[in-house]
Amino acid sequence: MSRHTLSVLVENKPGVLARIAGLFSRRGYNIDSLAVGPTEDPEVSRMTIVVALEDSPLEQVTKQLNKLIEVIKIVELDGGSSVNRELLLVKVRAGADTRGQVLDAVQLFEAKVVDVAPDAVTIEVTGSTDKLAACLAVLQPFGIRELVQSGMVAIGRGGRSITERTVRPVPVAPQRAG
Repeated sequence: MSRHTLSVLVENKPGVLARIAGLFSRRGYNIDSLAVGPTEDPEVSRMTIVVALEDSPLEQVTKQLNKLIEVIKIVELDGGSSVNRELLLVKVRAGADTRGQVLDAVQLFEAKVVDVAPDAVTIEVTGSTDKLAACLAVLQPFGIRELVQSGMVAIGRGGRSITERTVRPVPVAPQRAG
């Protein structure tokens, strides 16, 4: 199985997320990562879905997705032609004796300290899945108290946009003569 990143443009309407997640669920496929957010057009949302599938089931899934009326466009993004990022917030034990070491580790990963308490530091790290895993491995010995990680978001490299010319034309009722 290989991991595939799908960028799916959908109409920004209630229930669309449930229908798309249900499509994967009904076929027994697990979604590794799912992120949904607005686009530059308030009527369109972008879903970034990461799923582990063989190539032929991926083709079947994309065909089924395209049948959903709210789906506007689907593009598979590969690592070389796209920029992928995830967000990690991690709360690490950091008393007076270890705080300096934790802050040094944060600088290694170009992370930010977003909250400081007497016994803990909350860190924000943005980057690839591998970068986040490496950061967690370095912070683990200090003691991770809590963590939350977003789903992956991805966008194609270069000047082209998948949202260009994606707005569906509104059907016009025939005019009656008269």
